[in-house]
Amino acid sequence: MPKLALLGGSPVSKKTFPPYNSIGREETVAVLKVMESKALSDFVGRAGQYFLGGRRVKELEKRFCDYFGVKYAVSFNSASTALQAAVGALGIGPGDEVITTPFTMSATASAILYNNALPVFADISESDFCINPEKIEKLINKKTKAVIVTNLFGGPADYKGILKICKKHNLKLIEDNAQSPGASYKGKFAGTIGDIGVFSFNFHKVIQSGEGGILATNNRKYAFRAQLVRNHGEAIVDDLSRQGKIYEPILGNNFRLTELQAAIAIKQLNKLKKLNRQRIILAEYLSKKLEQFSWLSAPRNSRGNAHVYYVYPFKFLPESIGIKRETFVRAMQAEGFALSQGYQKPIYLFPAYQKKQIYPGSQFPFVSKEYPHKINYGKGICPVAEKMYEKELLITEICRPPQTKKDIDMFVKAIEKIEQNIDELKKYD
Repeated sequence: MPKLALLGGSPVSKKTFPPYNSIGREETVAVLKVMESKALSDFVGRAGQYFLGGRRVKELEKRFCDYFGVKYAVSFNSASTALQAAVGALGIGPGDEVITTPFTMSATASAILYNNALPVFADISESDFCINPEKIEKLINKKTKAVIVTNLFGGPADYKGILKICKKHNLKLIEDNAQSPGASYKGKFAGTIGDIGVFSFNFHKVIQSGEGGILATNNRKYAFRAQLVRNHGEAIVDDLSRQGKIYEPILGNNFRLTELQAAIAIKQLNKLKKLNRQRIILAEYLSKKLEQFSWLSAPRNSRGNAHVYYVYPFKFLPESIGIKRETFVRAMQAEGFALSQGYQKPIYLFPAYQKKQIYPGSQFPFVSKEYPHKINYGKGICPVAEKMYEKELLITEICRPPQTKKDIDMFVKAIEKIEQNIDELKKYD
């Protein structure tokens, strides 16, 4: 599809949009201070004063607790490892099942498999793209131990129904809040609603330290078990047992955050409210502009909730416009605006789930004495997630600073141009 031959004339925008960057001078100064101290990490994999890390790691965790109103924060080298520790902290293992969403980054479900439990996938809601509470309860059985919710794209899930179900069936609740720091549900921060919440400092998140994550909880036992998973727990428990203290055996790893990353994350946390506010202003402006297009659906945000727009998701309704999503995306690209299609293939369609194999020569834990029944990972089990991936969902980063309302005006102008030339576009469909 030739770019300029598509609709004729010059593209709406020839601008090169700069990438999002939240790093400033203050982070550079903080890193230099760590370098000058020569203490780049103060973790040691033994019980004692260095088991919990250095001064800046502890400062970050304290500041995180103060900001989000939680009792305990445990830093990690990524949100992915924090999720793995969250599942382990709850004592989940072989023979257990955890219900989660298929429409999320793969690490959400991998955290379950790393603990040799099995993920069971519940479909998502069309309104917020998060797990649909109505789809959870029918998947619960005696093996179900927890639910992992992902607060997707910067918005909170529907916790009213989720909390009710978890309470009814005595299930633990983990929140994957990697994309939504600062979002809230009914006045409470997302990531602090369940038993454990996980946050991310990955380089493309709203706030970042290159890599990194935080596990937040109000449960002392869960926090301690997460600390053990983070830092060679088997050795720590052995040290403590020789001191006359008895703890459950647990396997740990090196999931520790460095002092360098912690120093950056401290400065970034100070910026969170401001950075989120910039995105919210731009996203609300775009949502208002998109109301004129019956074939596009802006993200919905229930009253009393706060969405922070890690990215801006919106739906393309092909039946209402008469062209395919791919054709629209190519036309927008020709006009100077990149869009992402579908976000994420439903996780159960990945080869590991289709083949039920993560270890060479073995199907454990998918097929084992702990799992005499078969878990269904076949196509069609989550039709809404599949529809969003295959046909409807679009994502733009136009609402990330340093983009402005003028950039959004051009974005909308490109959509208007496409709508006015829809008959021409149908030739390429």
